[in-house]
Amino acid sequence: MVKLLSVASFLLFFLGCGETDPAKLFAIQLEGGGNKFQQDQQVAVSIKNKKDLEISTLEYSLDGQVLPVTNGKIQLAANTLGNKTLVAKLGFDGQTTEISKNIKLLANSSPEVYTYEIVNTYPHDQTAYTQGLEFYGDTLYESTGKKGFSTVRKVDFETGEIKQKIEMPNDVFGEGITLLNGQLYHLTWQNRIGYVYDAGTLEKKRNFSYGESREGWGLCNDGTKLYKSDGTEKIWFLDPDTLEEQGYIETVTNKSIFNKANELEYVNGKIYANVYQKESMMIIDATSGAIEGVINFGGLKNKVRKGANWDEGNSVLNGVAYHPERGTFFVTGKNWDKLFEVKIRKKN
Repeated sequence: MVKLLSVASFLLFFLGCGETDPAKLFAIQLEGGGNKFQQDQQVAVSIKNKKDLEISTLEYSLDGQVLPVTNGKIQLAANTLGNKTLVAKLGFDGQTTEISKNIKLLANSSPEVYTYEIVNTYPHDQTAYTQGLEFYGDTLYESTGKKGFSTVRKVDFETGEIKQKIEMPNDVFGEGITLLNGQLYHLTWQNRIGYVYDAGTLEKKRNFSYGESREGWGLCNDGTKLYKSDGTEKIWFLDPDTLEEQGYIETVTNKSIFNKANELEYVNGKIYANVYQKESMMIIDATSGAIEGVINFGGLKNKVRKGANWDEGNSVLNGVAYHPERGTFFVTGKNWDKLFEVKIRKKN
């Protein structure tokens, strides 16, 4: 009986200490006590050792890559930016444990500022609530939104004439499009499904469902994979054959994580993304997620006539298509009566 009481007393004492999990004995401490750091930043690091235990081994890692410690500092570096988990693997008293700390890894420089030069102006269907815009050869494809008005169409960009159009069911709010290998991929906003069409005939071939992404916003591709924005800071990678989500990047500046990427266009390793409800566009590194530039399209909206479908809060800049042979971008907006061909240049 005495022996049983002694064991019970020991267990009560041990549990009362609240240290049943070895990971709770330690904590990662970073220089300044903050959680925001820039890519490649050198940061002093240490381990808070609550019981002054002897640590025999210690290794830090980020995204599975070991970070060497030099003079008490680690260099925070990863292939992609955004929300990250710094991990420390410790050996002590014949056992090992892992502890972690959530950090935000940001770009190491501020975005450069760009402006635009109008090369040509073309007519555009003012009833079109533009969601996606992309050239396939010399044909401009466009998707439009709003329930009861969502379409996918082929357009003669010089005249604005609609060459072919298909309409979505009335309960569908259409979003972005992209074209790859003879197929047109099309998102819906909150229905959590997308469509795949034959690019030539616009005949629907199949539907696909979203994975972890929240909603459907913009689409583009790099010739191998699709990129999908979803209204958060994430831009997802999709396999064009299976349409499965295979990871993501997060869009960040040198100061914060940014969550306003809408319509997308891929050009030479960069994603050009409309900033939702703003007269601007981001230039995003498609590998890291760093926002390397911001294009100020201020004043462009003033060149558009406000028609019967105009909605001051929603008739905003949206739609970007790159024409590789001409080396220019084509931009428009929701319910705009004009399509602008522009060149992008750094602001002096």
